[in-house]
Amino acid sequence: MVKECMDESRRKVMGAVVKGVSAGLLLQISQGQASDKMTLQQAQYQGTPKDIYSCELCSLFEPPNSCKVVEGEVSKDGWCKAFAMAD
Repeated sequence: MVKECMDESRRKVMGAVVKGVSAGLLLQISQGQASDKMTLQQAQYQGTPKDIYSCELCSLFEPPNSCKVVEGEVSKDGWCKAFAMAD
């Protein structure tokens, strides 16, 4: 009887540890993803096109005014060093 009680307690503790570790990993992943973007300054963003290239033509641009790799609002007429021509 005592052994059964200990086994059940051990299962509960292990279950709580696994849940806690999983939650911690998920929190770290979500925080890491949030900080993966460059700032406007790091991307050397400018609100005007560079020659014929603009955010609107970039594969990283997400209409109406955001980017997959630069945080904050960007203009479809802007440009930055992360520019990648859309196919």
